[in-house]
Amino acid sequence: MLNSLFSQMLPRDQTTEGNLSSVVAFVLLGFSDLPNIQGFLFGIFFLIYMSILIGNGLIIIITRVDSVLQTPMYFFIANFSSLEICYVSVTLPRILVNLWTQDRSISWLGCATQMCFFLMLGATECFLLAVMAYDRYVAICNPLHYPLIMNHKMCVQLAVGAWLSGIPVQIGQTCQVFSLPFCGSNQINHFFCDIPPLIKLACGDTSLNEMCVFVVAILFVMIPFLFILGSYVKIISTILKLSSARGRSKAFSTCSSHIIVVLLFFGSATITYLRPKSNHSARTDKMLSLFYTIVTPMFNPLIYSLRNKDVKTALKKLLLK
Repeated sequence: MLNSLFSQMLPRDQTTEGNLSSVVAFVLLGFSDLPNIQGFLFGIFFLIYMSILIGNGLIIIITRVDSVLQTPMYFFIANFSSLEICYVSVTLPRILVNLWTQDRSISWLGCATQMCFFLMLGATECFLLAVMAYDRYVAICNPLHYPLIMNHKMCVQLAVGAWLSGIPVQIGQTCQVFSLPFCGSNQINHFFCDIPPLIKLACGDTSLNEMCVFVVAILFVMIPFLFILGSYVKIISTILKLSSARGRSKAFSTCSSHIIVVLLFFGSATITYLRPKSNHSARTDKMLSLFYTIVTPMFNPLIYSLRNKDVKTALKKLLLK
């Protein structure tokens, strides 16, 4: 469906006013400014990709097979791990191919498809992190009603909503970006097709596109983040009222992993998409993008396993089998 939609927007390779030919393919410069360590980078990114697949895959497996982990919290953690695998698979395989072959070209349609899936999965991550915060809020602030509120049907509905709600908006945003005329350089100074570096290549006035990026970032990044922040204000307030020190410690431990992931993801994404255009630089954008596209998925299994006794116990049982 996406391919047929984008194919209708494919630019024609013909001369336009001003004797400029329309761009029909792009070049992802990526890490071409580091020619002496291409093999080293390939090895590092390959190990990172394997660790993300194995680590998040193990979390999905143990939350399915261990009866102790059949709870709403681990249901959402399993969804989050599945999302991380999909999210990183949009960008990392292309990075590995570019580093291995040194062929950094990507078709117009391939670039549009990559961007669309990246944006859709990024929106899903924002909403899913908000859903996980809501789950912790209900568990700590309304523990007696938790089984009633967070029943299986509600968990499935929240997860499906997180996965699907960003799709129409992000398809529209991708179509808007690729409707711009690209009639100059086709070199994207980034390691994947993202909005800021692509808008830089567009001809003509891009102020409307920049405004739309800002509005969408507010809707899909800032609003979920503020919801998460509000949830944790109430959670912390409730925890501090607990009379038992052990109870406070246990409550904090169930939330700390989620807070770390939220800070890593939202911090880098907010700086990337909400800071003024004048402050954008290719090097900074690449470094920030590495955090929310690669670093967070890589640390997700470590954060949720090393800081969680139930997960560590389930992992030991699985490995012993």
